[in-house]
Amino acid sequence: MAFRRTAAAALALALLSTTGAPAVAQDKFDGDQTKEIEAIVRNYLVTHPEVLVEAINALEAKRTAEAAASQKQAVAENAEAIFSTPEGTALGNPEGDVTVVEFFDYNCGYCKHALTDMDALLKSDPNVRFILKEIPVLGPQSIEASRVSLAFRKLKPELYGDFHRKLLASRGAADEKRAMAVAAEFGVDEAALRPVMASAEIAADIAKDNEVATALGVNGTPSYVVEDQVLAGAVGIDNLEAAIANVRSCGSATC
Repeated sequence: MAFRRTAAAALALALLSTTGAPAVAQDKFDGDQTKEIEAIVRNYLVTHPEVLVEAINALEAKRTAEAAASQKQAVAENAEAIFSTPEGTALGNPEGDVTVVEFFDYNCGYCKHALTDMDALLKSDPNVRFILKEIPVLGPQSIEASRVSLAFRKLKPELYGDFHRKLLASRGAADEKRAMAVAAEFGVDEAALRPVMASAEIAADIAKDNEVATALGVNGTPSYVVEDQVLAGAVGIDNLEAAIANVRSCGSATC
């Protein structure tokens, strides 16, 4: 109630000052003054409801700008973990001038649709480096699939991109059994995968990428990082290409 009265008083004084009436600074108002001020404010807002819309829009713009600034800082603080990847596993051009990082889950329907965006981007732009970060957030089956996937990546890094495409594009749930079957299609059997899957290194890889995603405020898949900006959701190839073009133009995903 005190906040309401203070805000009402401030707005009323501002309104009075804009109309040429004298505005007197005052810390406290008696009951009659408060009622009069609130009546003035209410009447003004009812007469000019667009002021409320302007205030809400300004608040949303402020919060969006603050969130973007916070994410940029988080990207800068975690840059090494974001943009690094085991040798041989970055898709596209390993020496590309712009790096796109995608956080994904093998059981994410939107990630399956976004696979075509990745391939189209890599086909149309030979100077893009594309990094895949596995964050199995959709339950035990996703964790199983990632354990197999990361073990496969360590054994056959040169085939990781093809394995990724095959498993992500497959129908039905991606779990250990399905991931093992895909690995076998590329010549890596269960006997080779099991000891790697059980290693502390695999668990550490999953934990590390989840920690980075949390630091960036990523709470859904797919999500992307392009230079200094987090792009949440399946943003589509047009938005990815626009962000890449901006990086080349001004050094930031947003110019």
